[in-house]
Order: sequence, then structure tokens, then C-alpha cells
Amino acid sequence: MPQLSKLYLITYNSLQALGWAFALSRILSSFVTTKSVNGAYSAAGELICFLQKVAFLEVVHGATGLVPSGVVNPLLQWGGRIHFLLAVVRLIDEVQELPSVFITFFVWGLTEVIRYLHYTLNCIQSCPSWITYLRYTAFIVLYPIGIAPGEMWLMYQALPYVKKNHLHEDLFDGLPFSYYNFLRVLLLCYPFLWLKLYLHMFKQRRSKLGKHHEKKKM
Repeated sequence: MPQLSKLYLITYNSLQALGWAFALSRILSSFVTTKSVNGAYSAAGELICFLQKVAFLEVVHGATGLVPSGVVNPLLQWGGRIHFLLAVVRLIDEVQELPSVFITFFVWGLTEVIRYLHYTLNCIQSCPSWITYLRYTAFIVLYPIGIAPGEMWLMYQALPYVKKNHLHEDLFDGLPFSYYNFLRVLLLCYPFLWLKLYLHMFKQRRSKLGKHHEKKKM
């Protein structure tokens, strides 16, 4: 990999790791201070929205071959999170204090701190084995928690407000269905879209941990 590309990836991944660590610290600080899970969005919501917008660069990284991730899986993950944040949570005040927001943000925070730290240390060829193991193992528990009681339950709870406020009515004007109906169908499809990403992570786990185990034997 050219030195300039390597320097860029080190900078990008380390800044994302720091950003998510700061967001996670704010969420936990709010929880400890208020003894409530209701303040997750007010504590770190705007920062998480920003970090997630910037993460579109990862789709670009895959599309240009800068990293071998491809385009489809990064785009699915980025699109799902951006929709959750910007189309639902950010626009509906009534759902911002629900426990599902805390669950989602907490899981995202843990996942992303581990992921970006792993990427950064790999770029400088100094990644401890336990970080690699954590990167390809923690998702087994964290992903289902983030999806079921997190993202999906929040969007389900948002449905009455979407209908009441005619959310995104202008965007769906002229279409034979409303955003409310779109969201209901999306919730039905969500487990299948998520399963694709989940199984992909298991495939990566076998590949990465298998290689790492062979290196240790040598």
C-alpha cells in the first residue's frame, strides 16, 4: 500500500476510534450522572450523526479499492444507520429518550471503538492478538442486541409518530405508498438484511482468526 494511502487510513481510523470513544464516554457519563438511559441522544446524538455521515467514506474506500471490503456490505450498514439516525430518531423528539436509543448507541459505540482501533493498529502492523479476537468475536453478542431491542424496536415504536406527523410526506408525494408504509415493510425486511451482514462477519471471523491461529503456530 502506498505510504500516502496508509497515512490517510491511519488518520481516518484513529479519528473515528477517538470520536466513538468520546461518544461512548458521554453516553455512559449521562447514564451514571442521571441514573437513567433517557439521555443518550442528548448526550451524544449529534456527534454520532456526524461520525456516521463521515463513515460514507468507507463506501468510497471499498469502491476505489483502497480497502478490500467491497461496496455492498459497507453501503448496507451505512445506509441502515443513516436512515435510523437522520430519517427517524433525529426528526421525532418523542423517541429520542426511549431506552432503545441508549441500547443502540451503546452497542454501536463498543463495536466501533473496537473496529476502528483494530483497523488503526493493523495499518501500523502492531495489532495485539486480543484486539483481533475481540474484533471478530464481540459482534456475535453485540450485533443482535443492537438490532432487535435497539434499531428495530425503536423504529417500531416510532411508527405512530411517523403516521401522526406525516413524516417525509413531501419525499413520498406522488408515490403509491407513504413513508409510514415504507417503514413497516422495511421492518419486515430488516432481519434478512441484517442476517446478510451477520453471516458475512462470521465468514470474516473464520478467515481472520484462522489465519491468526496459523501464524501463532508458526
